[in-house]
Amino acid sequence: MPPVSLPVCLPLRTLFRRPLPACPVATTVQLIGSKWKLLILRNLLARPWRFNELRKDLEGISQKVLADSLRALESDGIVARTVYPEVPPRVEYSLTPLGESMKPILDAMEKWGTEYKKQLCTDADNE
Repeated sequence: MPPVSLPVCLPLRTLFRRPLPACPVATTVQLIGSKWKLLILRNLLARPWRFNELRKDLEGISQKVLADSLRALESDGIVARTVYPEVPPRVEYSLTPLGESMKPILDAMEKWGTEYKKQLCTDADNE
């Protein structure tokens, strides 16, 4: 039996269950602006992950925060939750095409963070 996954095309009422800011940057921050959501997306860019894998990899995240973050990302159409009809049950989280479209944003953040850390080292060496 094939895995069961939510459809990628979500009803507009699901995507817009709360008012979105007029500013596109503010909209993005509202959707993915938490520390944990960004780190979840970073992991999911590489491959699908199971809940406990994410919890172990994201040091310091509570089970509740992880569950709430995944639920919100799923509700916003960024993450897909796939349930496999197996015993014991297996659930994996992956990015939807909309979620995968965030790759350039996360790549830019990684590049900026790397450059920032290099600059800090350079500044410290010059003091």
